This record gives sequence, structure tokens and C-alpha cells, in this order.
Amino acid sequence: MTQLNIIFLGTGGSWPTIKRNVSSIAIKRGSEIILFDCGEGTQRQFQKSNLSYMQISKIFITHFHGDHFLGLPGLIQTMQLNDRDESLHIFGPKGIIDLVKNILSLGYFKPAYRIITHEISDGSILDFKEYSIKAKKVKHKVPTLAFCLEEYTRPGKFNKPEALNLGIPEGPLFNKLQKGRSITLGNGKKITPDMVLGPSRKGRKIVISSDTKPDKNLIDFSEGADILIHDATFDSELEDIANKYGHSTAFQAAEIAKQAQVKRLYLTHISPRYLNHKTIENDARKAFKNSFVTSDFQEVEVKLNK
Repeated sequence: MTQLNIIFLGTGGSWPTIKRNVSSIAIKRGSEIILFDCGEGTQRQFQKSNLSYMQISKIFITHFHGDHFLGLPGLIQTMQLNDRDESLHIFGPKGIIDLVKNILSLGYFKPAYRIITHEISDGSILDFKEYSIKAKKVKHKVPTLAFCLEEYTRPGKFNKPEALNLGIPEGPLFNKLQKGRSITLGNGKKITPDMVLGPSRKGRKIVISSDTKPDKNLIDFSEGADILIHDATFDSELEDIANKYGHSTAFQAAEIAKQAQVKRLYLTHISPRYLNHKTIENDARKAFKNSFVTSDFQEVEVKLNK
């Protein structure tokens, strides 16, 4: 079983406050960390958390507003000062290649490890063997992508009593069948995985929307997700301002979550004007009960689907 946790490193919008740093979300899957956005101060947020930035394998940048990427220069250089030698992959919208190139030219700095930059666009699907990450264009003031991390379907549960009943000796042959491979017994009898495995099980699905106005395209993109993380910069009283600047209210985010039939909604990119998060949370819960305002360093476990 691969453990999957979401760690909210920065949950505020626009600029850092005493309570909230700007946007950054880490997904820890097994020993791998995938970082979504890297606002200023993200490396310090890592140091205050239980995570190690040296375990980051991939960084996905949603768009080029400073509160979503200005932490990259410091993080990249700090990794080098800690003797990183593994390659780092950075993904983002058109322009990410030039942006990273400029970052790497700041000051007297030249990375000793490989930094590989990938430009992606609406509809891009990236395959990482056990999971994929898809990109979807959303409605913000500048080109912006939402991301969906979805694990591939897992084999069904292994029926040990049935396997023993079929004459399969306990040991390596069990393991082959669990991995979906057929085997042949000593008596020549062929055993296929479907003879000892239950129905396949759906992988976990996490959608990160970043900054966006309410976007109906996110409904299909997020359909059935275990977790939807969505911009909720303001509450409904400031709907006109939110939408004018390419953001959503908590209620509007909750409407997307409800129509997409997600399990849980986590609200982020909270405006510095809100000292009490309940204003945002209560606004969302009018539309979708399982809505939660995030806080810096909050950790959410995403359990396997049965």
C-alpha cells in the first residue's frame, strides 16, 4: 500500500500574512514529493514541516503570478547547498522554460544537478507509471492550469483461500498473480489472475484548481475526485470582486464540488482580509457540506478506495 498525503504549505492569497504563507501544496506519495506551486517562502515552510524538500521529484506551476512561483529561486539554490544530485523536473504553462532559465541566471549561481523544464498546456496528460497528471486550462486573468493527479486502477483483492483451493503454493506465485501475471502449475494447469483476484479497484484522484473564476469545465475534470482543492479567495458578499479578478467565492467553489460529486472540498488561496476562516467555510457549506478551509501545515491523508 502506497501512502498518499496532502500537506498544505501555503494557503493564503496575494501576499504572506502571519497566519498564512502564499500558495504551495505538497503531495507525498510514498517517498516521493510532488509540489504544486511554490510561492515565496516555500522552502521555509518545508523546514517548519515534517517534509524534506530534497524528496521533491517534480514541481508543477499553475501560473506566473508571483505568489505562485517566486519561491523557486531560493528552493532551487537551497537544494544545491544541501548537495542535491538527483534531477528536478519543473512543469508549467507556456513560458516556464524561459522563466526557469532566468531564475538559473540570477546571481553567481549554476546548478550542479539537472533541472529539466517541461512546457505543458490544456489537455496535456503525463504518465508516471503508477499515476498520471493531467492539465486543464481554467479561467484566471493570465494563462492558468489546473492539475489532476490520478492513480491507475489497482488489481482486485487477492483471494487466498481460493488460491490454495486451486493448488497454488503460498509464496512467489501468489505475488505474480497479485501483479496481474498468469502462472502455470507443475501439473500444467494454467491460472490466470481473474481466477483469484476480485474486481479491480479505482485509484485515488486529487484535483488542484489554483486561481480561477467558477469554471464548468472543472466539473468533468474533477468528477468523482477524492479531493478537490479550489480557490476560495472571498465569500459570497464579495462575489463581484472575486470574479472580476479571476477568483471564486467559497460558495462558487462548493457548487463545482457538488456538481462534480467529489468526496471532499478543501478551500485555499484565502484573502488576507479574513481573520476568521469560518466566514469562508460557512459560505461553502451552504452548497456542499464536506467543505473545509485549509490552514498552513495541515495534512490530509487520502486513503485507498476499497
